[in-house]
Amino acid sequence: MTKLVELTEVGLEADGNLILERISLTLNGGEILTIVGPNGAGKSSLVKLVLGLRQASSGSLWCKPGLRIGYVPQKLHLDPVLPLTVARFLSLSHGRRLTVARALARVGAERLAERGMQALSGGEMQRVLLARALMMEPELLILDEPAQGVDVHGQTELYALIQRLCDELRCGVLMVSHDLHLVMASTHRVICLNQHICCHGEPEQVARHPEFARLFGRPELAQLAVYTHHHHCDDEHHGDVRHVG
Repeated sequence: MTKLVELTEVGLEADGNLILERISLTLNGGEILTIVGPNGAGKSSLVKLVLGLRQASSGSLWCKPGLRIGYVPQKLHLDPVLPLTVARFLSLSHGRRLTVARALARVGAERLAERGMQALSGGEMQRVLLARALMMEPELLILDEPAQGVDVHGQTELYALIQRLCDELRCGVLMVSHDLHLVMASTHRVICLNQHICCHGEPEQVARHPEFARLFGRPELAQLAVYTHHHHCDDEHHGDVRHVG
């Protein structure tokens, strides 16, 4: 299994406020790592660190050399009067390696090619954004609240699609989500974040952890039936490490 990203004792501060404290994690190809936590826990800040959009205040962040990352943001703001079709939107992707048709086929959205972006439903929009993230054949997919604005049935289908893409493409997936019930059955590992890592491990372990129940105030989550996944990582010792502080 190929290691893609590794954070070691990473901290982040801004304007004297502690945002993240001593975060250590590893993400490998072919696995889904989901970050859960309350509002203000630092989830989006952690994503920005991995994307290189923010600089850590301490610790180190290692990335596989030349790592290709596909990103699905939490929200996309488009001018409501901009005449932009799905096909045109995807064709504007930087560094694309796939055709528009192939990217849409991978997410089961071929029929949307000539649809206007403003006419998409929540679920359709998320599939298009996922297709855009796949245009450069990423080794790592970063998904920030990918099911936002999608109904429950659509969420189930979307998480199943993410699992399938991870399995087929052997890419790593770093996902931020609040959809705990569905995500817990659709991920290999979970990190519960509240500025620091409160608990982590396979879904079953985290669902039964007292800190998890305390943060979300939902003790019934400990009764969730979730899948258990086992992974073994063959560490690689080459790459780019950014040391701070």
